[in-house]
Amino acid sequence: MPTITRTMIKTALVYALLGMTLSGLWLIEIAVPLPALVDHLQPTALHLVVIGWLTQLIFGVALWMFPPWSREQPRGPSTATWSCYGLLNAGLALRLVAEPLNSYRSAPVWGWVLVVSAALQVAAVWLFVALVWRRVRAKGHGR
Repeated sequence: MPTITRTMIKTALVYALLGMTLSGLWLIEIAVPLPALVDHLQPTALHLVVIGWLTQLIFGVALWMFPPWSREQPRGPSTATWSCYGLLNAGLALRLVAEPLNSYRSAPVWGWVLVVSAALQVAAVWLFVALVWRRVRAKGHGR
């Protein structure tokens, strides 16, 4: 299994644990009062699970399993695959900080951090599509 795939899958598993833990706190709060910030973590928990876990898991497995880019670079240029990983996770990290803070104590700076976060994640998706688009082809057909 390629290093980029292992890294994406392991990172995805960490996000699954974090997202489910935050969701669990929300359920615990039904029975036990917790700090007010816990209420503001739910959109973050959802983003951890959907983007951090599911999307990243799909990206990692697709980079591994799709037909090769070329003989020399089966997954595509390594700078592009690692940039995709970095952009996705940098955007998610910014969101993990800015989203609950913006919800809890709104300030213009947190709104702008969320915009940058979204832009990084969108860039990661565009890069991923660029990496796998030409790898998706009909059986028996050349490039």
